[in-house]
Amino acid sequence: MTLIDVIVSDIVQETPTIKTLYLSKPDGTSVGSYSPGAHIDILGPTALTRQYSLCSRPDGRESFAVAIKREANSRGGSVALHELQVGDTLQISEPRNLLGIFDDAQHHVLVAAGIGITPMLSMARYMDVHDISFELHYFARTAEEAAFLPILQDRCPEKLHAHLGVTRDEQEVLLKAAFAGIDPNTHVYVCGPDGFMTKVVALAEQYVPADAVHFEAFHAGEQPGTDANTGFEVELDGETYQVPADKSIVEVLEENGCDVDTSCQEGICGTCIMQVLQGDPEHRDNVLTKAERESGEVMAVCVSRTKGPKLVLDYY
Repeated sequence: MTLIDVIVSDIVQETPTIKTLYLSKPDGTSVGSYSPGAHIDILGPTALTRQYSLCSRPDGRESFAVAIKREANSRGGSVALHELQVGDTLQISEPRNLLGIFDDAQHHVLVAAGIGITPMLSMARYMDVHDISFELHYFARTAEEAAFLPILQDRCPEKLHAHLGVTRDEQEVLLKAAFAGIDPNTHVYVCGPDGFMTKVVALAEQYVPADAVHFEAFHAGEQPGTDANTGFEVELDGETYQVPADKSIVEVLEENGCDVDTSCQEGICGTCIMQVLQGDPEHRDNVLTKAERESGEVMAVCVSRTKGPKLVLDYY
């Protein structure tokens, strides 16, 4: 994976626990444009690679911006990034997108909770400027903890629904009201804590097809231990390799000189997705949609395995 050198050109404290880092090329110019909803990998000071949504203007007229929440149980990634100063250097990947705006939709419903507002911010800003029909439902504990709430209230107040301090039961009532009566050709996008996203996706699928519901997760799900695994064969480009119980498909392919892009190694970024030409994947990722899983045509090979004795793969 190719990495780009950038410099921290500005830092903004959005909430008591969230900072926005503005990233530019070393000469101070913009890194470039990206599609709304995209994210980047950041190789931080502790050599940990993490994924963060871009929340700047997607048109490339300003520096890349990522909002980072300081996690209390952080393994060092968010804490180290919070300690950066203007002028410090980092390495980032090219932008990748799991939440791209579907052009054929008549309407778009964006749902965010907490730091999940970050991809929705760039999508909302883009759709507002380009007169695309949308509404944004933003859940947060308090206004003080709701990053970017002032800019949303200023730029698109009539499309913003800020739900502050509501209970979980109230969340469900508000979401059902948001989905009821929407155009059948509506797409729903969600980002937030895992439990929140699970609830939103399940509710949204009662009103729109599963392939019209899109989500993005940045926390890996708990994986079974290797004692729950069995070995199997994987074929790529006519060559067959043995995948033992204690290794992933990616590890085996890389050991044998296959060129497979990877990043998170946790099933959340989508970098390692490959086509499935034959076999029955056992999906263990947090990146594929329900429709993609049910199709059996793609899989995230860094964590997922197979229900059968063999998989035949191809590059995506």
